[in-house]
Amino acid sequence: MNQLDGGGGGGPSGGPPSLATAPAKKKAAANTIENELEPDTAKAAKVADAATTAAVGGFEGWATAAGLKTVETTWDSQVKTLLARLASEKTALRSTALTFGQQELDNRARLAGVRPTSRIEQY
Repeated sequence: MNQLDGGGGGGPSGGPPSLATAPAKKKAAANTIENELEPDTAKAAKVADAATTAAVGGFEGWATAAGLKTVETTWDSQVKTLLARLASEKTALRSTALTFGQQELDNRARLAGVRPTSRIEQY
């Protein structure tokens, strides 16, 4: 760590590093989270809740019922955390795609305004 790297850069095939983004892929990933992962996770949570509630009723008066209720509370908390994380990732993917797209447009506009000087312009 206390030396220069051996050269070759950090990009693909030892070339120079590059920053590449794929807004369409980010949008597709965000859509997958929204249309598949979030609904399926919420649906699975409801199925588990229903089964656990039925089991708690079946063990009424036993210590097992209290244990199952604790498990259900923990499960619900974990599902909420997971859904919040999925929502956060979805938002980040969409935001990143927009930010990179806007940055690309800004760079193009700036470069379009820069003209190389030529000796022919002196005449």
